[in-house]
Amino acid sequence: MFPGGEVTDDLEITRSLVVPAAELQWRFSRAGGPGGQGVNTTDSRVELRVNLWTLSTLSPAQLERMQVQLGHRLVDGVVSVTASETRSQLRNRRAARARMAALLRAAVLAETRTRRPTKATKGSHRRRLDAKKQRGQTKNLRRKPDM
Repeated sequence: MFPGGEVTDDLEITRSLVVPAAELQWRFSRAGGPGGQGVNTTDSRVELRVNLWTLSTLSPAQLERMQVQLGHRLVDGVVSVTASETRSQLRNRRAARARMAALLRAAVLAETRTRRPTKATKGSHRRRLDAKKQRGQTKNLRRKPDM
């Protein structure tokens, strides 16, 4: 048995968060690269998609956190991963499940940190002003002399 579960099972993200198998959307296509005679006939490339907006197992806080963390990967609330490393569709399905679980786990467990405003130190302030004065003197020396 595969550690992340079989490809027809529910997808366990954390102990308390499980994506039902009915929510997983699978798409298969032909993968590029070497594969011998089967490369033109076997749909071994796997794309696994999960629609976060229709996922009933997410709390509103988890959904918001996932939208913030996965914002760059979301398209209309759907996050997708692909796998096409192996020539076997089953192994690619397992790899896609593992990737999706890792991605969602990282997103739901990530802590959102707010920036704490800091004040520049006196030394850094002085160094910045000294550098500005030095730059101004250098530019003054480039001017034509007054006659």
